[in-house]
Amino acid sequence: MTPHSPSGPSALTMPVTPQDADLQTGERVGELIYRTLRDRIISGELRPGARLSVPALAEEFQVSRSPVRDAVIRLVTDDLARETMNRGAVVARIEGEELVSLYEAREALEWAVARLAAERYTPALRRRLLALLTEHRQVAAAGDFARHIELDAAFHREIRLAAQSPVLMRMLDGVQGRVMIAMRSTSLTGGMAQAVADHQAIFEALGSGDPDAAGEAARAHIRRLKELLRAAY
Repeated sequence: MTPHSPSGPSALTMPVTPQDADLQTGERVGELIYRTLRDRIISGELRPGARLSVPALAEEFQVSRSPVRDAVIRLVTDDLARETMNRGAVVARIEGEELVSLYEAREALEWAVARLAAERYTPALRRRLLALLTEHRQVAAAGDFARHIELDAAFHREIRLAAQSPVLMRMLDGVQGRVMIAMRSTSLTGGMAQAVADHQAIFEALGSGDPDAAGEAARAHIRRLKELLRAAY
């Protein structure tokens, strides 16, 4: 399986206060805590089932419980966390039919962004994708699965950015966050070498400037993974 997408962890490296948040970033402290926890979940630092204790997190970040509670509620709303009866919120565990459904949605969304990216293709995008593909091919040959996940995500994110569609970007980011959680707890894989081959096909279709070809290459890539999931679940 080839999970896609996080933009990369951005952990808070020191205790956060509302004053620090305002001075350093202009963002509310709750937003910073939300983003930090989201990155920890998607990166796998917080595993499925891990408890999101509001008191413990408030102590870690040295803030009141209110912004932490708001951040956890947002994670639940995003389906990255789930409320439980006795443990409060925990990191979501996503598998089976839910994961298949996510890939059904992703198939349509990746098709759409690839079409738009082909229409807005630039030499700079070609250079970035080619660099990612080159490293990805080397990583796949070396069997480095952790780096494979990162490069796979980076490749798809470049295409999403190139599409210049904020709505599609938000939708795919939401789907991809949940896919990343699922991939941390499954041994199912679509193969690193096959992922590189799929990405090469997408790269060539994008470079041709043909939106139809780009969309179909992206859709074929996700459909292959979707069918593997259907067979497994």
